[in-house]
Amino acid sequence: MTDALEYFRTRLAVETDPSDVYAAQKAGDRFVLVDVRGDDAWAQGRITGAVHMPYRSIEERAPHELDRETPVVVYCWSPGCNAGQKGALAFAQLGYSVKEMIGGYEYWVREGQPFENDEGPCERVFDPTVMVVRRP
Repeated sequence: MTDALEYFRTRLAVETDPSDVYAAQKAGDRFVLVDVRGDDAWAQGRITGAVHMPYRSIEERAPHELDRETPVVVYCWSPGCNAGQKGALAFAQLGYSVKEMIGGYEYWVREGQPFENDEGPCERVFDPTVMVVRRP
C-alpha cells in the first residue's frame, strides 16, 4: 500500500488533466500553459491562451521568456505523444515548477474546452465518449 500511495502522490504532483487546467484557467490561477508541439501542429490548432514553445527550444527560450517563479503546464498532441514529457523534463531541468497535462490537445478538444487556430476561435466539440454531456 505504501508503494501505491507514494506512486499516485508523485504522479499527481507532476500531472494534471484538461478538466483541471480549464477549471484553473477559469478560477484565475497563476500558471502558464505551454504548447510544446511543432509549428505545423500549433498552426492547425492550439489551446486558447497557450504559449507556443516547442520542446526542443525550451532550454534556449524559457529563461528569457518565462518567469521561473510562475508554474508551467505543458501539453502535446495526445496520450500517444511523449513531447509533453520531454517538455516537462526540459522545464524541470531549468528549475521551473512544471506539470504535464495528460491527454494533451486531443482530450482538451474532445472535452469541449476552448481552442483556436490561425483563423481564430474554433467551434467547441463535446465528445460523449470522454465526458458527460448535459442535455437541455
